[in-house]
Amino acid sequence: MTDSGSRGAPGGAHAPDPDVEAVLFDIGGVIAPFTGLSSLRRLTGGSELDAATQWLRSPIVRRFEAGAIDEWEFASGVIEEWRFELTPAQFLTQFADWLDDPYPGAEDLVRETAGRVRVGCLSNTNALQWRGRISHWPVSALFTERLLSFELGAVKPDREIFDLAITRLALPSRAVLLLDDNALNVAGARAAGLRAEQALGVDGARAALSRYGIVAPA
Repeated sequence: MTDSGSRGAPGGAHAPDPDVEAVLFDIGGVIAPFTGLSSLRRLTGGSELDAATQWLRSPIVRRFEAGAIDEWEFASGVIEEWRFELTPAQFLTQFADWLDDPYPGAEDLVRETAGRVRVGCLSNTNALQWRGRISHWPVSALFTERLLSFELGAVKPDREIFDLAITRLALPSRAVLLLDDNALNVAGARAAGLRAEQALGVDGARAALSRYGIVAPA
C-alpha cells in the first residue's frame, strides 16, 4: 500500500485515503457524454433509464463490446432486437456519433488525479468507437492502463471484467476506485471487492475523488 505520508492532501480536501492506489474512469458518461441514450429514447419512445438498462443487458451489445462479433453483425442484431427501421449502414453512421468529445475539464481532472495515484480507464466500448474516436483524444494518453471490454473479452457489470482489471493492475481490489455513471456497474464493481462510486460527468467525478482526498473539490 502507498504510504499516506507520500502525498499530502490537496488544498481544501480531506487527507487522501492511503488505501486507494489507482483510479479507473469509465469513459461514456464520466469522461465524455454518451448521447446514445437520447438516441435510443427517440428510437424506442421509452425513458433513458429503460434504454440504458436494456442496452447494458442486450446480448448483441454485450457480444459486440466483448469483441466477439464485428460491427456489421452487431448492427444487424441491434436492428432486429430493437426493431429499428434502419439499414445496418444507417445505424452504424448514427452509432459512430453516440459518444461525443470529452467534457470540458475532463483532461485536467485526469491529469490532476494522475499526479496523486495511478489512473486508467475501465470501459464497455468497442473497436469502432475506440479506434475511430476515443484513442485520438489527448485524455486517453493519460491512462496508464486501458482496460477495454472489446480487448478483455468481458463486459461490465460482470464479475469477470473486474477480476481481469485487478489482475492487470496487480493491486488488491480495495486499492482500486472505479468511477462509473451506471449504478449496475458500480454494484458489480463493489461485489467484486473494488471501491466504486457513481459519478455523472466531470463534476460528479471530481466530487467523488475529493471525498477520497485525491483531488481538490470544485
